[in-house]
Amino acid sequence: RGGRPLDRDQIRVEAMIQTFFNPEIIVASWPIVLAGLRNTVLLSLLVVPLGLLGGLVLALLASVHHPAVRWPLMAWVDFFRAFPPLVLLILLFAGLPFAGLELGGFVCVAVAFFLNTGAYYGEILRAGIESVPAGQVEAARSTGLSRLQAMAYVVLPQAVRNVLPDLLSNTLEVVKLTSLGSVVAVPELLYQARQAQSITYSPTPIVVAAAIYFLMLWPVVRLLSRLENRALAGR
Repeated sequence: RGGRPLDRDQIRVEAMIQTFFNPEIIVASWPIVLAGLRNTVLLSLLVVPLGLLGGLVLALLASVHHPAVRWPLMAWVDFFRAFPPLVLLILLFAGLPFAGLELGGFVCVAVAFFLNTGAYYGEILRAGIESVPAGQVEAARSTGLSRLQAMAYVVLPQAVRNVLPDLLSNTLEVVKLTSLGSVVAVPELLYQARQAQSITYSPTPIVVAAAIYFLMLWPVVRLLSRLENRALAGR
């Protein structure tokens, strides 16, 4: 009698392993999942710089205090920060064809992330620029630098350093959001894992994809924690 509960537990553990961590299915589905990982990396290398570029443009425009620039800029940033990226992505992918403009899934993801993440990056960089004392700009201008040169060589390096934890945190979210590409059939990591799941009739490929996401992003999380602790210690 004492051995029966243990036998049941062993059966449950073995059943769980066979369901979620099946070694044979991992080996069989690995090429499919690996192709998705490559596409996720490529997508991240595309959308993160695009978002940073869009955010930099918005942050620089925010330094112009004329109402004709300030109010439209504020409306733009608020709209794309409030608009769900998934809805924006589906709208671009499924709505634009009705207007005669049909974009591929990859392009739709790039455009949607450029609009959405650019607004977030813009607010972060704007806060960083405003954290740099105005006296430093005046000192840079007194040495003969133009306003643009002072911004590029004096203000922006300090601004990025001041908001680096926020930039990394937002980048982390952007990489995780690339999984939304599966909704419009972009063959990124999650999409490929779901394809493997449909072939193998097992959730193991989804577990593998989750493990890959964790291993890929965990070092960034640790770096972010160190930067945040260093910033707190500096205060």
